[in-house]
Amino acid sequence: MSDRLLSFTASRLAHLHQFVVTADQMSQIEERVFAAGMPVAALMEKVGGLLVHWIRSHYPLVNYPRVGVLVGPGHNGGDALVVARELHLQGYEVKRYQPLSKLKDLTQTHAAYADSLGIPALDQIDPLQDCQLLIDGLFGFGLTRSVEGTLADAINQLNQWHQPIVSIDIPSGLHTDTGAVLGTAVRATHTLCLGLWKQAFLQDEALAQIGEAELLDFGLPIADIEAVLSNRPIVQRVTSEMAIAHLPLPRAATTHKYKQGHLLLVCGSRQYMGAALLAGLAARASGVGMLTIAVPETLRTLLIAQLPDALVIGCSETESGAIAALPDSVNLAKYNAIACGPGLTAEAAPVVQPLLNSDTPLLLDADGLNILAHIGIVALQSRSAPTILTPHLGEFRRLFPDIAESTHDRIALVQAAATQSGAIVLLKGARTAIANPAGLVWLNPESTPALARGGSGDVLTGLMSGLLVQGILRGTSCSQIAVSAAWWHAQAGILASQQRTELGVDASTLIQFLIPAIADLLNHPDR
Repeated sequence: MSDRLLSFTASRLAHLHQFVVTADQMSQIEERVFAAGMPVAALMEKVGGLLVHWIRSHYPLVNYPRVGVLVGPGHNGGDALVVARELHLQGYEVKRYQPLSKLKDLTQTHAAYADSLGIPALDQIDPLQDCQLLIDGLFGFGLTRSVEGTLADAINQLNQWHQPIVSIDIPSGLHTDTGAVLGTAVRATHTLCLGLWKQAFLQDEALAQIGEAELLDFGLPIADIEAVLSNRPIVQRVTSEMAIAHLPLPRAATTHKYKQGHLLLVCGSRQYMGAALLAGLAARASGVGMLTIAVPETLRTLLIAQLPDALVIGCSETESGAIAALPDSVNLAKYNAIACGPGLTAEAAPVVQPLLNSDTPLLLDADGLNILAHIGIVALQSRSAPTILTPHLGEFRRLFPDIAESTHDRIALVQAAATQSGAIVLLKGARTAIANPAGLVWLNPESTPALARGGSGDVLTGLMSGLLVQGILRGTSCSQIAVSAAWWHAQAGILASQQRTELGVDASTLIQFLIPAIADLLNHPDR
């Protein structure tokens, strides 16, 4: 392959990876392609060829001679039959589970040819148990009804087996948009998403069924994709190119600390002193020019010892060691952004209201969010400066109880919350979702369960707020800054887990991997 073709292919894939579609949007895009003259049969053959190439390279004949193919009634079943045919012709011993007699016309044609080749068609799942590989082509995108009866029994049975399962486009039984299991669903080892990422691939609820996911590009024209997506709120999948583009790099040769922003962190209590330290260390790793940390007076010496380059303000405190009030000398207007919440405790409620009243960009996390929930989300509607909220699901439910009860779709949740509050909302999870008040949503496709540790959120707050002050001075949108911070945080967790295992990524370790996580990509942008 020529260098020019390699460059074109890489550029196209990078562009495709940003798109995330609903079932309805995918149908509209395909209809445009068919209306323009692409034969459905030709596209099915093209998709089948890509699937076969992937399967042969990952599951070679010498190791996986017996393959079972699950065939459904629609075009997903047709794709599966093309795969069954080609694997049979290339020497695999193939048999197919085809439980439904009524098939779409094109799928029926492929089934008839598979019959002529002697590929057994079975209406029971049991004979596939001796296969070394299973290909799931029962249902593709767009399924909305619950899987029941004998089909549900068959899926539940094969989920008890130990063979690898490759699902075509989406595991059968998953809702394409929400990722919800419709009665039951195939638990795939790999899922080969066709053409464009579907929303389910970025929903926490679907991850157990999807397994390892890969996008197979079968050549949808970018113009048709953009035509369908142009007039509605867009959901974007975060890519490394997108995230890195909005980091505060490179720096101007003549810059100085005041041009890199001044951040105020309001955090910590006697009970949760570590949270303030973690947030401060992560903010420092962001490259922020000036860092001021407001903590209870009893924590001031500790913070100075660990963060000698920060300005540490000691605040009056309650009997239990929470911040009672900020000193009168603190001028909120002199900071480029404020972050509040890690380790604060609910007793610090009097501190949050003045921050909400300020005209300075504000990030709220942890107890900052819990205090806001008590005050009421309406308090954000009078703010003139941007606000970022970073809740986990429990905090989200306290902030937006009505929205949280309306759906389990994380994309719909953050869209509704951002629209209602006028804030940028980052909903933490295995696939972090970020929305701005205009309804745009970004989904972070990679993370690690290693981040399920106390203190990981404090690190995210420090990192994001440090990037926020720098980004504001560079003219970067606050939503893009939140996207880059979430991506960077996840990449650090992934790298740390690779070197320390998923059990070894405490919050302090996570901070140590923040810079290494992006250094190689920044030094080698062609990778």
